[in-house]
Amino acid sequence: MTRIDTKFESLRSQGRKAFVAYIMAGDPDLETSLQVMKGLPSAGVDVIELGVPFTDPMADGPTIQLAGQRALEGGQTLEKTLQMVRRFREEDVDTPIVLMGYYNPIYNRGVETFLKDATEAGIDGLIVVDLPPEEDDELCIPAHKAGLNFIRLATPTTDDKRLPKVLENTSGFVYYVSITGITGSAAAQSTDVAPEVTRIKSQTDLPVIVGFGIRTPDAAAEIAGVADGCVVGSAIVSEIAAGKPVAQVLDFVKGLAEGAHRV
Repeated sequence: MTRIDTKFESLRSQGRKAFVAYIMAGDPDLETSLQVMKGLPSAGVDVIELGVPFTDPMADGPTIQLAGQRALEGGQTLEKTLQMVRRFREEDVDTPIVLMGYYNPIYNRGVETFLKDATEAGIDGLIVVDLPPEEDDELCIPAHKAGLNFIRLATPTTDDKRLPKVLENTSGFVYYVSITGITGSAAAQSTDVAPEVTRIKSQTDLPVIVGFGIRTPDAAAEIAGVADGCVVGSAIVSEIAAGKPVAQVLDFVKGLAEGAHRV
């Protein structure tokens, strides 16, 4: 049982939906992003998704691409991201943390070294968007053996033939991408999402969390209402990009969390 498994079990027993918040590590700088990260649990965030900046983020729209560029220009690295998690864990040992990014920085560090460092830092799960199920031996299986959840993305184009392969070694939760395209590019529609969530849940007992295209408390409530919870990323990153104080960013997150939790 990872912290992710424990969190979803607790939410299920309370009849509550999950709210997952994404931020980019090191945006706009390491200390500010750490302060935002530390404030997320008290703002109502159930799971923190922490982005690792990368030079070629193929799944990310302009908002998160620019966040990654700002972080990289500020000197953020995978090592500094793990150090952020270590500092967070000095004060919070319960909130699940999912590291989201791309394989290149992990490969460069070395899978065995990365998994050792990630588990010691307090990471609970990984989302690595450019490693398909055919490459599970590369990182997914070793991550499971190290005690980490490996969270896979399903999309509107993941048909019934492909879905079992996507779900095969997925753990923690399934991340359903509500739109075809990149982050922040369109609004999620519950009428489109609901049947897809039902289809996925017919093939797995894992929670299904929906992300991409959720920007308001009402949208968070609408999407959480047809799934086990929702993820918001670009809308939060936009608040940070606008240079708003940490307290204001966290107030914005709190509103989103309350939207998801009122379902």
